[in-house]
Amino acid sequence: MTELRFDGRVAVITGAGRGLGRAYAESLAAAGARVVVNDPGGTMRGDSIESDVATEVVNAITAAGGEATACRESVATPAGGRSIVEAALDTYGRLDILIHNAGNVRYGSLTELSYEDFDAVLDVHLRGAFHAVRAAFPVMSSAGYGRVVLTSSIGGLYGNQSVANYAAAKAGVIGLSNVVALEGAASGVKSNVIVPSALTRMADGIDTSAYPDMTPELVAPAVAYLAHESCAVSGDMLVAIAGRLARAFVAETPGVYRPEWTSAEVAAQTETIRDTTDAWVLPPVPTGFIDHISRSFAMATEGHRG
Repeated sequence: MTELRFDGRVAVITGAGRGLGRAYAESLAAAGARVVVNDPGGTMRGDSIESDVATEVVNAITAAGGEATACRESVATPAGGRSIVEAALDTYGRLDILIHNAGNVRYGSLTELSYEDFDAVLDVHLRGAFHAVRAAFPVMSSAGYGRVVLTSSIGGLYGNQSVANYAAAKAGVIGLSNVVALEGAASGVKSNVIVPSALTRMADGIDTSAYPDMTPELVAPAVAYLAHESCAVSGDMLVAIAGRLARAFVAETPGVYRPEWTSAEVAAQTETIRDTTDAWVLPPVPTGFIDHISRSFAMATEGHRG
């Protein structure tokens, strides 16, 4: 089966100088997209600049016959987010796709993590996502078309040791994407989340000798689909790890209705409250928020009737 094409489309990809972002940029460029390769070239902590990796990727894309331009602004500030989007508009005159992949890592347990390190990670992953979306969304909405792909993590879904900053940021991205999906529905803007796992520089220092193939190139096709005009979903989360693609979703148990509760009754009903049989899966688009409320209210109404 042939690859999806992106001829005529313009994509902005943050953190595209290495790892997953580079794989996304090269994949979309090979399929005909014109790509803004955004990456300031920072260290993994994001506290200093190492090299001009954005230009390296642009050179590789153009050598392969593609079209790309480098942008070294940081997504961590509102001005940086605007500049990244303006790079697409100034160079190519349009913006169709935003993939926010930029990231940094600063480790520390809950008893050690500094406020500076907490904020520094949120600035790139979560606030960075908002800075890019805030600049791109009006452009896409006015054009009547857009594809937004934001990056979460299994750390955002399930947590991990010594990365409260990273976990909080990656969980927040999910809520942001859902709002983009809801507000963009009327104007042809779709937003989804990729939850990728790949061996990149984030894995430095970890013994990966027993790991299966986890190259960034295994994730790139899923991101390309989410960025494509044929993408049929919005408000979804796709997991990509070691060749496995899956959907992650939020669910809630049907729970228990009572007109009044005591703490002892909550304790007595805990297993029933937590029973996942017949769990509710309420997709954010089109009406997950409303469905949650209406179903809950219906239980209360039916309970009163009984």
